[in-house]
Amino acid sequence: MSDSVVLLHLKPWFFTQREHLLMEEGAFSASAFRFDSGVQAVRLSNGAGELLLLPFQGQQIWSAHFGGRDITMHSMFDEPRATRNYLETYGGFLLHCGATAMGVPTEHDNHPLHGELPNAPYQSAYIVLGEDAGGAYIGLGGRYQHTVAFSTNYVAEPLVKLYAGANQCTASMTIKNLKNTPMELMYMAHANFRPVNDSRLVYSAQATPDHVRVRRSIPSHVQPSDRYLKLLDELEQRPEQHHILSADLACDPEIVFVIDYLADEAGWAHSLQVHPDGSADYIRHRPDQLDKGVRWICRTPDQDALGLVLPATAGPEGYTAEKANGNLKVIPAKGAFSCEMEMGVLNAAEAANVAAQIEHILATRS
Repeated sequence: MSDSVVLLHLKPWFFTQREHLLMEEGAFSASAFRFDSGVQAVRLSNGAGELLLLPFQGQQIWSAHFGGRDITMHSMFDEPRATRNYLETYGGFLLHCGATAMGVPTEHDNHPLHGELPNAPYQSAYIVLGEDAGGAYIGLGGRYQHTVAFSTNYVAEPLVKLYAGANQCTASMTIKNLKNTPMELMYMAHANFRPVNDSRLVYSAQATPDHVRVRRSIPSHVQPSDRYLKLLDELEQRPEQHHILSADLACDPEIVFVIDYLADEAGWAHSLQVHPDGSADYIRHRPDQLDKGVRWICRTPDQDALGLVLPATAGPEGYTAEKANGNLKVIPAKGAFSCEMEMGVLNAAEAANVAAQIEHILATRS
């Protein structure tokens, strides 16, 4: 956070069924309302796009509008539900996952799907107006303390920033270990774009079976068909086959990859969904912070989602399997973990520039 900011601390009574303005400064605005389900929401706008966020329920970005369109996955939920059950309110654009566990639990695990963070009840939340090296911004942040006697005591502090005139937002997360002993950590940023037929996936990783690995384990909630199993066989040998999101690509119910990303000279890895008109959905992250890139594609009549990259500290197999694979991070006593990413849309010229950057990364780094 910069030295010069204005904070508005949010209280539950700020939220009514009728949306009303809380803050306005130039092109920036913030308004608040309560969904019919009772979930509180904040709408942030920068004049170019807007974010709808859930300040007290996971600090999710429930929806994102940039470039004149909704870039959020299609789901069965027209509004968030007041629950901590992941699948009973799943349809947001960005969900923080973790932090004591993450991924799909197996019979050897006792943690919920993707951990306690996605719908965590935040004890405090705030809207911020500020300026930093990126320029003037409006944002939403908060604080969630997760304490379990004899086990866990940490604070999660996310922050989303929307800069003036930008068609992207930045999202960061800091996890602070409050214990006097080390803390195991798993974290994933579950960013869910809306897939576009005949778009191209362009990203800074070598598209070989060694570096783009399709998930062969099948979760209990997935009922595979013969066609689905055949596709997994094909993608295991030729992962580049999924780079064109054709309507007949059988991602029903889901295809998952774990990807080894390469970063540019500044430490950023890049992922694009390039639309037929040349514009693109975009996300970038830092592999030195989040070294596992998980890709999730789900294309069914009821859910249509592209997790272009879900930047993570581990793969999606749940606590026990990921620990056995050596993928758990450790935060020292009184220490902290932080990560950041950027996501949104690019126009055709911007997308072509990032695609050229990716080509350069692939040509010069391995």
